[in-house]
Amino acid sequence: MYIHIPWCSKKCPYCDFNSHESPRKIPEKEYVDALIADIKNDLHLAQGRKLSSLFFGGGTPSLFTGSSISTVIKCAEKLIGFTDDVEITLEANPESVNLQKFQDFCKAGVNRISIGIQTFNDQQLNLLGRLHSSYSATKAIEIARSAGFNRINIDLMHGLKEQNVSNALKDLQFAISSEVEHISWYQLTIEKNTKFFNDPPKLPDCRLISEIQDHGCQLLARYGYEQYEISSFAKQRKRCTHNQNYWEFGDYIGIGAGAHGKITLNHEQTLLRTFRTRQPNDYLKHKNRGEKKSIVVEVPQRPLEFMMNVLRLKNGVPLKYFPERTGLQESYISKIVTNLKKEGLLVDTETQLLTTSLGFRFLDTILDRFVRSHGES
Repeated sequence: MYIHIPWCSKKCPYCDFNSHESPRKIPEKEYVDALIADIKNDLHLAQGRKLSSLFFGGGTPSLFTGSSISTVIKCAEKLIGFTDDVEITLEANPESVNLQKFQDFCKAGVNRISIGIQTFNDQQLNLLGRLHSSYSATKAIEIARSAGFNRINIDLMHGLKEQNVSNALKDLQFAISSEVEHISWYQLTIEKNTKFFNDPPKLPDCRLISEIQDHGCQLLARYGYEQYEISSFAKQRKRCTHNQNYWEFGDYIGIGAGAHGKITLNHEQTLLRTFRTRQPNDYLKHKNRGEKKSIVVEVPQRPLEFMMNVLRLKNGVPLKYFPERTGLQESYISKIVTNLKKEGLLVDTETQLLTTSLGFRFLDTILDRFVRSHGES
């Protein structure tokens, strides 16, 4: 289950997520009530399955109190149920947390914290419009550990303005020295509906980006961080269960303003995408109805959606996932897959669907084949 908290202390210039600068007083209780209404209205979508993960994303979920987070967790557990090893992640920003707050989240049942640091370079933090400093970023990791979290992720960006290989690797070295279990290291991209789109900073060219990525991946591997997805690196097999479910084209319920969900109705072999009202004020008006829209993912679109997710995984997925999660036979994609294998972009295996090292670098080329196939169907 994905749970969206839409407010931030400040909207970052690169962010195209459904986030909104927080009002002077966040309607926290009212919003929690709306989340509970969403859960109640979506019970049938669980289809008897227990939740293997909850993910509080945003926005900045750490703006909420531990009590509010606890209320939502208890409701989900009571009404739907959890697996024994349920992963409960909460995103936090360094400027919105302290020891007491982290302890409250821990007591509420959160067992994985994800800290939005982006960079340990104060100059770059300023360019990115962030409110925290490198000191407070480092301190947030220490506080999270002191509060009892033994699964900590930090988000880091590369490909920043005026960044070179040396200072990109310095960010990673800071992260490695903090001994976090998971690092999400992704490239800054300029998206529509952001301040950066209207006034773009000068970013490194493709050659330098490629060099940064190569050196960064080597450094992380040297210190025991396994790259299991394009931008995800984990120690001691502490992968993110929630995100891995996305990439394996699994089902998930989305609650909260602007949240998306994906559900397979097994008895009908129907695949649904669900969407909730984006604007927090509009969303709160509909809280008693748990209002959402649904669209059916039609058969020709399913192979592309499946590939867009699973090919992000370094080790791919079992080929049997395709019929299980799309409702289509393997023969539906066999011609494209065979051609991609001949070109050295997919591995030649009868049971696993994964890219070669070359294919992993040219995912857009692979996906383009499925885009064209969709257009021709």
